Amino acid sequence: MNTRQLNAWSPKMLSILRIVSGLIFLEHGTQKLLGFPPGKLANIPINNMGAYAGLVEFACGALIALGLFTRPAAFLASGTMAVAYWTAHAPQNAFPVNNGGDAAILYCFVFLYLVFAGPGAWSVDGRRR
Repeated sequence: MNTRQLNAWSPKMLSILRIVSGLIFLEHGTQKLLGFPPGKLANIPINNMGAYAGLVEFACGALIALGLFTRPAAFLASGTMAVAYWTAHAPQNAFPVNNGGDAAILYCFVFLYLVFAGPGAWSVDGRRR
C-alpha cells in the first residue's frame, strides 16, 4: 500500500482504536461495578476510590465505544487514568512494568489523543453533525 491508500484509512482506523479502547475500558468498569468478568477487582465496595474509577470506566467506556460525546468522555477518562496511575500505581514502584500501571498510562494517552483527534469516521458524533 502506498501513503495515499494508508492515509485514506486513517479516519477508519481512528474509529477502530476508539471502539476497541472504549470496549476494553468499559469491561474494567463492568468488572468493578457488576462483578463481570470475575476477577480480583470484581464487586469492590462502593465507598472505595476504585468504585469512582469503575463508574467512569463504565460510562465513559460506553460513550467512547459508541463515539457519543467522545471528546468530553475521553477527557474525563484520561484524567481519571492519570489520577489512578499517580495514586494507585506510582507509589508502589517507580517503573510502570513493576507497578502494574502500564494500562493506566496507555489509556490516559490514548484517550488524551481522542480529545484532540475526535471520534473518527464511524461514530454517533459524526452522524449527529
